[in-house]
Amino acid sequence: MLAVNARELDEEMATLNPSFELAKVRNIGIIAHIDAGKTTVTERVLYYTGMVHKIGETHEGSATTDYMAQERERGITITSAAVTAGWDDHQINIIDTPGHVDFTAEVQRSLRVLDGGITVFDSVAGVEPQSETVWRQASDYNVPRLCFVNKMDRIGADFDRCVNMMVDRLSANPVIIQVPYGSGENFQGIIDLLNMQLITYGNDEGTDIRYHTIPESHREMAETRREEMIEKIVENDEYLTMKFLEEEPITDEEILGALRAGTISGALHPVMCGAALKNRGVQALLNMVVALLPSPLDIPPITGEHPKDGSELLRRADDNDPLAALVFKIVSDQYGRLAFTRVYSGVLKAGMMVVNPANGRRERIGRILRMFADRREDVKEIHAGDIAAVIGMKETFTGDTLCAPASPILLETITFPAPVVEVAIEPNTKADQDKMGIGMRKLAEEDPTFLVEVDDQLGQTKIKGMGELHLEVLVDRLMREYGVEARVGRPRVAYRETITRMAEVDTTFRRQTGGAGQYARCAIRFEPLPADEKDEAVGELYFVDAIRGGNIPKEFIPAVKKGVAQAMQGGVIAGYPVVGIKASLVDGAFHEVDSSEIAFTIAGSMCLKEGIQKGAPVILEPSMRVEVVVPDSHTGAVVGDISARRGIITGMEPHSEGISVIKAQVPLGEMFGYANDLRNNTQGRGNFSMEFDTYTIAPGDIAELVKSGAL
Repeated sequence: MLAVNARELDEEMATLNPSFELAKVRNIGIIAHIDAGKTTVTERVLYYTGMVHKIGETHEGSATTDYMAQERERGITITSAAVTAGWDDHQINIIDTPGHVDFTAEVQRSLRVLDGGITVFDSVAGVEPQSETVWRQASDYNVPRLCFVNKMDRIGADFDRCVNMMVDRLSANPVIIQVPYGSGENFQGIIDLLNMQLITYGNDEGTDIRYHTIPESHREMAETRREEMIEKIVENDEYLTMKFLEEEPITDEEILGALRAGTISGALHPVMCGAALKNRGVQALLNMVVALLPSPLDIPPITGEHPKDGSELLRRADDNDPLAALVFKIVSDQYGRLAFTRVYSGVLKAGMMVVNPANGRRERIGRILRMFADRREDVKEIHAGDIAAVIGMKETFTGDTLCAPASPILLETITFPAPVVEVAIEPNTKADQDKMGIGMRKLAEEDPTFLVEVDDQLGQTKIKGMGELHLEVLVDRLMREYGVEARVGRPRVAYRETITRMAEVDTTFRRQTGGAGQYARCAIRFEPLPADEKDEAVGELYFVDAIRGGNIPKEFIPAVKKGVAQAMQGGVIAGYPVVGIKASLVDGAFHEVDSSEIAFTIAGSMCLKEGIQKGAPVILEPSMRVEVVVPDSHTGAVVGDISARRGIITGMEPHSEGISVIKAQVPLGEMFGYANDLRNNTQGRGNFSMEFDTYTIAPGDIAELVKSGAL
């Protein structure tokens, strides 16, 4: 059960005006490393905004946004959940995102459509590996962020160490606007440097907020910190810099205005603190969301291109502009197929006709729903800058644009990392096979990092994902939600193939079948893709048209590229996809009658196959960046185990008293089952995290096992 019944929810949702003044809308995400407290913060936000009347807890399996059975059993967030709440006459659309690296695509697509974010840090652990990943993703999408140092009530909490790690690991520019009043067991409240007051709480629920003058014991520290805060803020404002240097008084309104401008531009990252589990600091965080994070009006107009001529188009956050919206998430549940949509311009209305320029299909908008985790409320329309879910679209998928038929625009889609782990899955009966097909299709629509592949030779179905946990959850959903009974094989690594030296190939494809024949000649130079040209590549292929003198007509060049790209789907060593190739088409020939696009596509494919064989092909294996947090007394056993897994230790540093962090690069194939081994080696006291780093050349013995099919 959710923490609020349907009648109460309807009453609360009715207070949210769907046509809020745009300046009072905030679209924010809560992002962090796993177990930093994202969902706990979200739950308090819902409680203090009146959206729930009882606080749910992650560890109890009662958190509102962790509504999936798999989330409640594991105590982690798996899928991003959207919630709409109201605070200080503002509408806040919140997305609570996962922290586990296996579900990083959920974070990526959420950040693509958000205007601001709250990055949560564990005050004891500081900046952790997934903190770096989500921070980098937010930077890629230019998302302004607030920083919330959580768990200040835990033993070992160190606010300043956490802030310093933001600088060292994230290259952030933190501006401390709050400092803790005590820490660990002595954490009593928060010193607000903007208003120069001490905030304490008179009850356990955090609803009795009390404001005091700062005690003398902390006043000098607070004044020093405030001076440092003002210096950082005015650095980004020439007018205030001059006032500061000339020692003219700067008003609180000027400081707050400059801080907001610096936050929205990404130049500053305000830092706050609290203890969400103990209900401390969340209301102040909400106040800063309203005061510092941008509304849709503060974000530059979205850019796109005309689907036919590719010309650049702009859409402003204005109801009067033509409709432009982006679908960022698909969910299939008992209510139907939901398309989570961010409207960038115009108004999206129930019953209206829109066009999806990615496939040219027209779709009719059915119902529009304002989301409250897994509950929802019907609305007639959503405006520019808003986020909601749409029912009724059948041909629209993650990353697709919705626009007005009379004013088409194609927005930049969302790119996702390639899956690195696969398992074979075999249904028990013919009925299970039918149900599995339906379930896999729906799960693949929801999750772009979940891929299904059928091996025609073996008659085997393989599913691919981002990690063991990712695949475990997907299989669990297949069995629970779609009633599939199936046998699942052990996880396997998604290897790749590439070449290690240049190879030149000159191939002619000729076929005569009585009438008109087929003829195409291509000369292509293949070489490993240079690092400085990877940005030019489309996927893993950088194709260069180096034809001179018209030996191959321009209309056939794309066909050659298509043939090369198609052939890269299966290599010559073990049939794995080929990556990291630069292909330069240097020469060729055509026949005025017999040449065709099909002939040049086949010739390009033949060239690639021969080029790989000549280019000293190798097997590549995914290598993971691993961080292990371990007691000092067990570091020897952990380092030895990593080395036995062909891991390379890249660093070791102190984490806290008696605890160290071991950093390593380890092949993914050696990391299966590592969680159990780590528990055994550290008496259950160690934990680890890992994320994909790069592909590296597999050693000869591993490559032989891959070729033989043993891996």
